[in-house]
Amino acid sequence: MRKKRTTAGDSSKTARVTSGATTRRPSPRSLKERLAKVRMFLCDVDGVMTDASVYFSGEQEFKRFDIQDGLGLTALRKSGIRVGWISSRPSAATTRRAADLKIDFLHQSKGGKVEAIEQILTRTGLGWGQICYAGDDLVDLGPLKRAGVAVAVANAVPEVRAAAHYITRASGGQGAVREIAEMILKAQDKWRQVVADHSQ
Repeated sequence: MRKKRTTAGDSSKTARVTSGATTRRPSPRSLKERLAKVRMFLCDVDGVMTDASVYFSGEQEFKRFDIQDGLGLTALRKSGIRVGWISSRPSAATTRRAADLKIDFLHQSKGGKVEAIEQILTRTGLGWGQICYAGDDLVDLGPLKRAGVAVAVANAVPEVRAAAHYITRASGGQGAVREIAEMILKAQDKWRQVVADHSQ
């Protein structure tokens, strides 16, 4: 029986087979270089900012958001990194939490996520290479394949994990976004200032 061979088209990416899909993990050094270029962090909401659970009481909807994730996003914004949420599911709970955190861009529509992000890029003058995008499900594949830094949360589906440059240790809604925020800030030598600001 002949063995299957897996090749990588980009020398900065290592390829391997997981659940029938090819991953594209860069080396730690290459990942840090990518993170250093990030000027905007965008992510899905359900399954990334939350644990993907939705609770209903009559007409009212409830979601659980992680407080440490929120502080991570606030730290990004204060450090000059813009933040946005791209969701395919309109939600009053999402709108309220976005307002609490002063999220720069909030998109909630069943339309394509790539088109929504490209509109944001046009408004800001940024390019895909300056974006870090985090997702968990198939609707996130478009942005993940274009972003300079593509991140899958630990609870992501196999196809999303395969498309990611990095997979978080934490699951969505349980510190994954905080993990990503710290990675970006440390790669840009801004984390020490964040710690110092909270140490006074």
